[in-house]
Amino acid sequence: MSELINNSQKRKAQLKELILKLHKGDNQEAVREELIETLRQVPYGEVVEVEEELIAEGLPVEEVLRLCDVHSAVLQGNIDLSGSKKIPEGHPIDVFERENKELLKVTAQARELLEKAAGVPESELPELILNLRGLFNSLMDADKHYLRKEYLLFPYLENKGITGPPKVMWGKQDEIRELLKGSIEILQQKEITRDELLASAEIVLNQALHGVDDMTVKEEEILFPMAMDKLTDAEWYEISKQSLDIGFCLYDPQVNWVPEGVAEESINDIQKSGSHIQLPSGSFSAAELLAILNTIPLDMTFVDKDDKVKYFTQGAERVFQRNRAILNRDVRLCHPPASAHIVDKIIDDFKSGKQDRVPFWINMRGRMIHIEYFALRDAKGEYLGVLEVSHDVTRYRELQGEQRILSYT
Repeated sequence: MSELINNSQKRKAQLKELILKLHKGDNQEAVREELIETLRQVPYGEVVEVEEELIAEGLPVEEVLRLCDVHSAVLQGNIDLSGSKKIPEGHPIDVFERENKELLKVTAQARELLEKAAGVPESELPELILNLRGLFNSLMDADKHYLRKEYLLFPYLENKGITGPPKVMWGKQDEIRELLKGSIEILQQKEITRDELLASAEIVLNQALHGVDDMTVKEEEILFPMAMDKLTDAEWYEISKQSLDIGFCLYDPQVNWVPEGVAEESINDIQKSGSHIQLPSGSFSAAELLAILNTIPLDMTFVDKDDKVKYFTQGAERVFQRNRAILNRDVRLCHPPASAHIVDKIIDDFKSGKQDRVPFWINMRGRMIHIEYFALRDAKGEYLGVLEVSHDVTRYRELQGEQRILSYT
């Protein structure tokens, strides 16, 4: 046992020394070679312990933040995960990892387009930029992935005395958010020349893509295995139940994970047990309200006053497919880039009181679809949000004559 402890202490001392070498400005490639040669595989727990010790010994968190990318790049692929726990399907970590796969798909697509940008004909450049904007809009969904870590996972780790890694990771996530926002602002400009796009790719866009990719490595090689070791199933279940309040990132979990020995709580069960909802013209239970909303032959989506998607109906006659990954997403990012500025204008007009409803109608796969946006206001006229109502009106346009109730058989 003492030999194992000594080996651990030795590895940690070596790792700390190497990180401090990076801090002093030593050559990263030389340190990488030395690290791989001397450590080969570093248990993820020791990486966390070293980071905590460096902060405790006075290395500023800001400096650890600056070094975070450097030493994670050095350690990438050289951390021993063989002893980490198996993750059941639907577990919060399983959801995080599946979201990471989707994020990596999007960053790969964006990187491919940026590589093509230098060689595409001038006539094809606007379409390439539009596609890039759509991909970066999708990457903004990472905000919900990060929020679930920051507000659901990190508090449990901090309660167990693990404060350094969450603090450092939160700082990196804020950097990624700013890079993604900056990328979208660049891609939303009306006219971008090829040279401007390539320069922006070098300074901002590729950095944003690298930040998203690198965060998945930090999570899967250090944070998630550590969290699996530290948190109990009961704590994970609490995280799982609260996750829907924040929303998911580019992925809608298909399995509701429940640990052994815990009675499953479904959303519908919770609603059925609730009291009646009393309104001026009557009342109903939450279960009855759910049935009403899902039976009305309309496709409805509610966006709150902060422009976040909060609810959508799940009836059989949905016109546009929705999944729970859009919940708590900025509504502008739920529309194609070409129409995002129109959505922005509608919301501004609703908030200012200039408009109360805005109708559209389109032909879609042989069907006539009526789409209308309504401004929601309370009794005092205060803005509450937007209700989007879509309706397949094809069969109504074809009606002739009458069919009265007396003709029912």
